Amino acid sequence: MLTEDVERLRAELEHSRQRRRKLRKQVDRLNRSLERAEQELVAASAQKRHDEAELDYVFILTYGRSGSTLLQGILSSTPGWLVRGENGDAMRPLFDFHRESVLMREARLEAEMRDTADPWFGMDEFPTAPSLRQIRELALATILRPEPGCRVVGFKEIRWWQHDDLPQYLDFFRDVFPGARFVVNTRRLEDVAKSKWWARLPDPIAELSKHEERILAAHEHLGDSSHHVRYDDYVSDPRTLEPLFEWLGESYDDRTVRSVLQRRHSY
Repeated sequence: MLTEDVERLRAELEHSRQRRRKLRKQVDRLNRSLERAEQELVAASAQKRHDEAELDYVFILTYGRSGSTLLQGILSSTPGWLVRGENGDAMRPLFDFHRESVLMREARLEAEMRDTADPWFGMDEFPTAPSLRQIRELALATILRPEPGCRVVGFKEIRWWQHDDLPQYLDFFRDVFPGARFVVNTRRLEDVAKSKWWARLPDPIAELSKHEERILAAHEHLGDSSHHVRYDDYVSDPRTLEPLFEWLGESYDDRTVRSVLQRRHSY
């Protein structure tokens, strides 16, 4: 009888231990969830403040193996700047959504699709301004993620050349990000073509020439909103970047730029 009582107590004790461990895990998960929620709330508040403060936006237009990661580092070394890396052209689906919605609205403005029996019911009232504002807020919260103290945010991307409608795509950027500016970065194509990325192509120089032509045409389209720099120039003489900094309204710090140049970058 005593043995049975001991075994029963032992089993109850083990059950209590297991339950305690399970509860401890649940508490840990809840604490982590609470911590994440608090972090997201702080981040959302910070992003809202940044958006309301009208951040400045700068984007790097280039192609692969052009030295754009180095330029990204140089710009981000400026106090108050945060230029993030490429994101796989994440803004493109948002452009397609907005453009198609606007086109559909314009095609049906005269019809006034307010009848629920109509297959395009409501598209005549697609709100352009709220769409652009929400896209900006989404990009700020997910792609750009400005940090405290940021004045200028942006990113570099190497996939611009993929789009036949690049001028329209860039106009969309200017609509989403008020006052957006663009830095076009090019490099001697013979050197770019030596990278494994491009060398596998039958004629890398010809292919790269088409990409660069599209980028430079976009530079012309953007007018005063764009500035062209050449990798070969600023790695030979960093001071060739002084006009870029002047155009951006920033002070050129030769010591800081040279310190960035001394670091290994992916280019």
